[in-house]
Amino acid sequence: MAQTGWTSTIPSPGPAAEWLPALDIPEPGPQSRLTVLLRWLLLIPQFIALWLLGILAFFVVVIGWFGALFTGRLPDFAAQYLTGFLGYQTRVGASAMLLVDRYPPFTLDHRPSGYPVQVEVHPGPLNRLAVFFRLILVIPAAIVEGLLTAGWYTVSIIVWLVVLVLGRMPRPLFESTAAVLRYSMRLSAYLLLLTSAYPKRIFGDDADTAYGTAPEAVSATRPLLLSGLGKGLVVLFLVVGLFSSAAENLATDNSDNSTNNNSSSAPAQTDFW
Repeated sequence: MAQTGWTSTIPSPGPAAEWLPALDIPEPGPQSRLTVLLRWLLLIPQFIALWLLGILAFFVVVIGWFGALFTGRLPDFAAQYLTGFLGYQTRVGASAMLLVDRYPPFTLDHRPSGYPVQVEVHPGPLNRLAVFFRLILVIPAAIVEGLLTAGWYTVSIIVWLVVLVLGRMPRPLFESTAAVLRYSMRLSAYLLLLTSAYPKRIFGDDADTAYGTAPEAVSATRPLLLSGLGKGLVVLFLVVGLFSSAAENLATDNSDNSTNNNSSSAPAQTDFW
C-alpha cells in the first residue's frame, strides 16, 4: 500500500537535546520492472538538478559556517535551504538505490506530503568549537561512509539484477541498503551543520533505545532494525568498499609508475638551435 505521508509518534527534541537525523522509508513493496530497468536513465534530470543545487548549498554552508561560529547556530535562511537540500538529496539517493519505486518530486520541501521517503532533522544549537573543527572531526565518519557507498555501488549491478528479476527488494537487502543511505544522510546533515549529532548506528538501532520511548514504529526505517543477514550485508559493503578503494589506489600508483618509467626511458632530445 502506498504511503500517503508520515505522522511521527516521536516528540521533537527540546532546545538542549541532540537530535540524530531520522530517515523514514516504508516497507519494501513491489516495483515496476520497467522503471527498475531504466532507473538511472530516468534519474538523469534529478542528478543534474541535484548538482546545481549542490553548488548553491556549498556557498550557503560556507556562509552558515561563519554564522554558526559566531552565534552558535545556523542562520535561519541557511538552515531552511540546507534542510531542503538534504531531503532532496536523500530522496534521489533512495530512488537510485532502488529502495522505492516512486519518482522523486522536484521540491526542496524536506518532508513532501505523500512521498514515501522523508527525513526529519531539527537544526539547533551548535558547539562553536565543533563547528570550527568540523572538517577534521568528520574524517572518521567520512571514511566509513566512503567505504560503505563504494561497496554498495560496486555490487549495485547485482542489487539491480535481484530487484529486476524479483520485482521487489528482499528484506535483508532493503535493511542494509537503507542503513547505507541513512548513514550517508546523517553524515551530510553533520557536514551541513544541521545537527550536532555525530553520524552513528551503522548497524541499525536497538529496538529498546533507538528513539526513546516511542510506543510504535514510525516506518520501516524508524527504528531501523537489521537482521543478522542485513548486518552481514553491511559488513560485506564495507569489505568490498575497502578492496575496491585499495584496487583503485593500486591501479593509480601503477599508472603513475608506468608514466614515470616511460618518461625516464625516452631518449633525450638535443636542442640544436
